[in-house]
Amino acid sequence: MVERVSITPEAAALVRKLAAVYGPLLFHQSGGCCDGSSPMCYPRGEFRVGDSDVFLGWVADTPFYISRPQFEYWKHTHLTVDVVPGRGSGFSVEAPEGVRFIIRSRLFTDEEAKAAEAESPPTGCRH
Repeated sequence: MVERVSITPEAAALVRKLAAVYGPLLFHQSGGCCDGSSPMCYPRGEFRVGDSDVFLGWVADTPFYISRPQFEYWKHTHLTVDVVPGRGSGFSVEAPEGVRFIIRSRLFTDEEAKAAEAESPPTGCRH
């Protein structure tokens, strides 16, 4: 299976810190405008994953989902969750920390792209 999402050590440390406060978390990437273009981090019980959401993988023991329309744009892209100073959305649990999660991306290599095309991405809840 092609690795579609990963996380930087700094972002993983923040996820562990937040999980100690909020319990199990999940990421969702909607692809909307403004803060919707950033990955949002929620307590697992406070965000309902839909059947049209695509599960990309686990990062720091946290499932990462992306909306189907956004996945269609990024299906040939590896995503990396990172964290930077600044205030993001008030709905994402990192907001009070004075930092925000962001996505860094790179196109798949030719080998990764071929493997990804052969896979059918899972949908719906996987946590």
